[in-house]
Amino acid sequence: MALFKNIFSSEKKETLDKGLEKTKTSFFSKLSKAVAGKSKVDDDVLDELEEVLVTSDVGVKTTIKIIERIEDRVAKDKYLGTDELNKILREEIAGLLSETNVGEAIDFEIPQNKKPYILMVVGVNGVGKTTTIGKLAYQFKKKGLKVVLGAADTFRAAAIDQLQVWADRVDIPIVKQAMGSDPASVAFDTLQSGVHQDADVIIIDTAGRLHNKVNLMNELTKVKRVMQKVVEDAPHDVLLVLDGSTGQNAFEQAKQFTAATEVNSLAVTKLDGTAKGGVVIGISDQFQIPVKYIGVGEGIEDLQVFNKYEFVDSFFK
Repeated sequence: MALFKNIFSSEKKETLDKGLEKTKTSFFSKLSKAVAGKSKVDDDVLDELEEVLVTSDVGVKTTIKIIERIEDRVAKDKYLGTDELNKILREEIAGLLSETNVGEAIDFEIPQNKKPYILMVVGVNGVGKTTTIGKLAYQFKKKGLKVVLGAADTFRAAAIDQLQVWADRVDIPIVKQAMGSDPASVAFDTLQSGVHQDADVIIIDTAGRLHNKVNLMNELTKVKRVMQKVVEDAPHDVLLVLDGSTGQNAFEQAKQFTAATEVNSLAVTKLDGTAKGGVVIGISDQFQIPVKYIGVGEGIEDLQVFNKYEFVDSFFK
């Protein structure tokens, strides 16, 4: 099918295939049990399929959409065989994802007309936020871009130290202050420093507290407002990092953060260590926010630009 053209290098595709192995094994094991002894797709099979999708963390609303699409096909072809179910599922999930994430990136790239390009990263503690920032910085630098990091998560000393480790590893400058400093002040200093250094990309880390949505909203709004004193339209992207291994909890975090601030894009991490990779399908469908990046391994190269066709291809391979 032309839809599934290979745009990744074979090495990256192998990493993606391997990263989704647990999800795929779990999903198809459940699917095999659901259709065991059945020759055609009927109401019983669809009920079983619905349960398989929900328990694979695709999400209830997205599952219902997929089931309705398959019901339409069954209505046209009364004798649709269960042996065709994989092919149909693959087509319908790809079709569903095609309705979102329009204009997704093929490579780590930034808009030509934004310099410096300012990326603000949000997400709760423990989702892989700092690691994602470090890996993003590495990918941007590899493309020949000058990157500056800002350690505006000042509520945890560990967050500042962790970002420093990544700055040292990638060999890029970092702007930081003492723990407990005003995050907006760090963001302001980072942008001033980045502009002075003629940086191409500035990545701002922010605090990962979600205990009070109002406080979070106020804090992120203040950080944005202060950044705009240096660069008028900053930030150019607010990236929400979600831990794919938490399944439905990732949905809840996406709800909370999208209510608290304007999120432009998503990164879903830790997909290699979980059977809950189906969450990517549900999140990209439900929130109508592009999934830009996925984490499929611990290596520095294992943050990949999300491509829906490659994802579905690896899922059903």
